[in-house]
Order: sequence, then C-alpha cells, then structure tokens
Amino acid sequence: MNEITLKYGCNPHQIPAKIYLGADKALPFEILNGTPGYINFMDAFNSWQLVKELSKLTSLPAAASFKHVSPAGAALGLPLTDSEKKAYFVEGIELSPVALAYVRARGADRMSSYGDWVAVSGEVDVSLATLLKKYVSDGIIAPSYTAEALDILKAKRRGKYCIIKMDKDYEPEEIEKRQIYGITFEQKRDDVVIDQSLLADVVTKNKNIPEEAKRDLLISMITLKYTQSNSVCYVYNGQVIGVGAGQQSRIHCTRLAGSKADIWYLRQHPSVLALEFKEGVSNADKDNAIDQYLRDDVTDIEKKDWDRVFKTIPRPLTPDAKSAWLSTLTGVSLGSDAFFPFRDNIDRAAQSGVEYIVQPGGSIRDDIVIEACDDYGVAMAFSKLRLFHH
Repeated sequence: MNEITLKYGCNPHQIPAKIYLGADKALPFEILNGTPGYINFMDAFNSWQLVKELSKLTSLPAAASFKHVSPAGAALGLPLTDSEKKAYFVEGIELSPVALAYVRARGADRMSSYGDWVAVSGEVDVSLATLLKKYVSDGIIAPSYTAEALDILKAKRRGKYCIIKMDKDYEPEEIEKRQIYGITFEQKRDDVVIDQSLLADVVTKNKNIPEEAKRDLLISMITLKYTQSNSVCYVYNGQVIGVGAGQQSRIHCTRLAGSKADIWYLRQHPSVLALEFKEGVSNADKDNAIDQYLRDDVTDIEKKDWDRVFKTIPRPLTPDAKSAWLSTLTGVSLGSDAFFPFRDNIDRAAQSGVEYIVQPGGSIRDDIVIEACDDYGVAMAFSKLRLFHH
C-alpha cells in the first residue's frame, strides 16, 4: 500500500485528505484495526520516533502517551513504587515491562492522557492490552503484537480501536518537506543523536551529575525533540513527570511543566492515596476529582459532584501541607529545547525539586542563569543543541 485516503484532515471540513510516501513507495506500516485519522497519524509517527529513540538509548522498553502532537508523558519500563501503584490504580496487577512503561507514561499527566495515542517500543503483550482495554484511548502504534493482545485490542471501542503495526527498521529520507499556505518548506530531517556527549559541558559550580540523572536529562531531550515548541520537560527516575509545550514564553513552559510535576507528586501524598471512592466510579472520574481536590481554587459548585465520587467528602489538603510534601521532592532533571533567557526559569524549577538541568545555552544572560543555578546548588550542562519542533 502506498497511499491511504483519510476521512478528513485536521477538521471535518478539510476534505480531501490522504497520506502517502511518494514515488509509489510502500508505506512502512500496516493498519491492523480501525480507521486512524489525520491527527492520529501525526501522533503515531511522532510518538513512535520518541519511543524508538528512548529504547535505543537505554536498551529498555519505552512508551509514550500523546495528545495533539505532543507527549503528555513518556517513560521507561522500570518498576513502580508502592505509592505509584496506588496513584496509577494498578495495585495488585502483575505488569510486564512494556505495560510498566505505559503505566508510567500515562501516569505523568493522567488528565491530559485521557483519549491519548499510545506508542510502545516493543511487542504489545496481554498485560498491556488488558490495561488499555480499561483506558479511554484512541489508538496505538507498536512494532508487533501477540495474537492474544491483538484480539483484546480489536474488541476495544466496539471494534473501532486504531491499531498500527510499524516497521521497526524503517528510516525516512534525509530531506523532509511540508507545505504551509501552498508554499513548500524543505529541510534536513532532525536525525541528531541524543547521547551523553551532549552533557559534557557542565557550566555550574556543581559538576556532579549522577548516571541516573544523566539518563533522565537525555530522556528530557529526546522528549523535547518531539514536543511542540517552546517546551520544557521535567523527568524523574526514568519517567517524564511534567511537559510544558507550545508556549510563547519559556517561563510559561517552565511553570506549566512544573505545575504538572507538582500534581504528579502530590497525587502520592498520603492524604490523596487514602481517598476512598464509591463503587463503580471510573478511573477518569477519580482523576478529575483528585485534580479538583488538589486545586486551591476549586469552587463549591465543582464540589457538588463529589457526593457522586467520594465515599465521604475529604478534608482539604492545606497549602502548608502541600508545600511541606513538595519540599521532599528532590533529584528531578529538567531539559529545555532552547536557552533560558532569564533566571526566573531556574527559580521556578527549583520549587519542583530540580537539581539537574540541560539546555543549549547561548543567551546574553547565561551568566545570570548560571548564577541562579549556583544559588540553588543545581548542576547545569550546556548541550549547544537547540531542539525546536513544529
């Protein structure tokens, strides 16, 4: 197959729409189920590149949860802590490495991952397929599926769940093209390899970046490579915990990603883990209720729905209690797709436990940003590599 006609483009009024490789070349994937749309394919191919690179870097299974052509989360298939198991609603469930990777990827920002596109670097097994059966999700891309896993996924969404099998050996041509307003843009594909050589120039007084932090910094860079710019990414223990994407101001990226990282950690607060929900309440409703519970500005009107969700109305988690809990989050790594123009980004990052940073450098205020890192004891590397993605 060398061309696929789509129902429509980004919006229903954008007809006709299709995807093709050109020059009568066969497309490097198979649609095993469903009818993926224009944005589904954009999510699929961006997310596939991300997990493929993460897995190649670490030799571990990787997964990503994408929404609107940016990752809500990405992670490696590493073990979960007891609090993470409870926060992700997978207590007592035996998980394979690929399932662990996806649970952690979806766990980064469970609100944004509602209705996501899934990417997995390895074979999809029954463990992952059984989990996905319970989640609201649009589709998945992976290099292979076991027969039983495929049967489970084909039954999802009344048989309409989108399943793509990707050729793991496919490599695109070096030059890529796109059109905007009828005008063709052409550039060399962003095939830069993210590796530890990009962390060699540590410009702060603190030069100590442990191996796990180096891994997390590289995870942030690979994630940023496929995130709509401007973007900032927080990573902890092999898992993205906050992405700020598509903001016009870098401090807004840092704040957005930081607030998501804070929520990720607050979801593991003992008071949150102790919340009791009524029988039959969906995980999505639980996620929404937890998000409201953690907000300082939740209204009485919003709380009216809590009777439907909680067994008993919970006592608020005070700002002081939140601050005390967040102060225990340490060892977070942060990547930025372009330089920090002001120290305010460092000040905000430090509030969410950031101790390691990678950014390209090159600002006229680099000295001020370095000084800010030194104030907090943060180790920062200049990669000299910008990672804009549009």
